[in-house]
Amino acid sequence: MRHGPVELRLIRAKDARSLQHELITNRRWLQPWEATLPGLQTGIDMRVSIRRLLQQYRDGTGYPFVMEYDGKIAGQLNIWGVMRGSLCSATIGYWVSERFAGHGITPAAVAMATDLAFNELGLHRIEICLRPENRPSLRVVQKLGFRYEGMRRRFIHIDGDWRDHLAFSLVREDVPEGVLSRWASGRVPADWGAVPASDLPSTAAPGDAGLPGDAAAPGDAGLPGDAGLHREHGMQG
Repeated sequence: MRHGPVELRLIRAKDARSLQHELITNRRWLQPWEATLPGLQTGIDMRVSIRRLLQQYRDGTGYPFVMEYDGKIAGQLNIWGVMRGSLCSATIGYWVSERFAGHGITPAAVAMATDLAFNELGLHRIEICLRPENRPSLRVVQKLGFRYEGMRRRFIHIDGDWRDHLAFSLVREDVPEGVLSRWASGRVPADWGAVPASDLPSTAAPGDAGLPGDAAAPGDAGLPGDAGLHREHGMQG
């Protein structure tokens, strides 16, 4: 899938070295949003993580992608926690390298992934959860018209503690024309992602400074995007 210079493709085993390099290089940038395991130290082994992600793909419980910008690996996006049956839902998570922030990579990738989920994977609902302090990631979901659903208290273990998260979602009926098309044409409802001031912190978190309005989020999403991710889930938090 491609939108301009942004491409979203299935992760490959040979991506391990490049992704591990980006994760290590961007450690300070991503750490405030990276999921952790209570009482345990987590390391980075992308070879193991990719094997698990591809097993989820084969099982139909997850869809792991690499985000590229002009042919260079810029980060990861995962559709994870796929539920079938009466739910037909999943969560999107992601992380983006600091050197690619400000290029509109994350909004384009999330829009393409959501369209894929609705139009090809047969899902009905997509959710993104992010820490209130992660203003760049908040701008992503608001830019794409995800609806704010409320605060989830101490929802995910992030950067060493249980953290509150803001929950956003879209259902298929919200976007009959597609998320990417609606965003690209400027038809996103302005108020769908509005968050009450009482749910937001008064100060920005590390990583917010200097990011333009369409900046890529540092990592709310899927891995440990806002990823212990359990690294196979993208960056959460």
